[in-house]
Amino acid sequence: MADLAVSKKMALMAIDALEDRKGEDVTVIDISEISTLADYFIIASGTNVNQVQAMADSVQEVLGRAGHMTKDVEGYDTGNWVLLDFGDIIVHVFDKENRLFYDLERIWRDGKTIEKAELE
Repeated sequence: MADLAVSKKMALMAIDALEDRKGEDVTVIDISEISTLADYFIIASGTNVNQVQAMADSVQEVLGRAGHMTKDVEGYDTGNWVLLDFGDIIVHVFDKENRLFYDLERIWRDGKTIEKAELE
């Protein structure tokens, strides 16, 4: 993965973009020690399809303006789980039902859940 300082900045920008669109229960999991997929997973919930899509749009817009383009986007059309792969960070935006069902926090429990302040 890239420089961890760059990943931290990207994660902070993504969190701010999610919070700007009223994303709920934003969670950051540091997976840098346990996976080569990315440094951070960022997981957030929206209340409906429109909000989930708006949150995903916001993350892409904010990170895109900073020069970080998505490598892959999945699930945008259905809007119940949107995955945004930026390489160093992966952002998951769920509706509440799918977040509970897929429970990424449990699956990735070997990673370290961190607070936003730890990225600053």
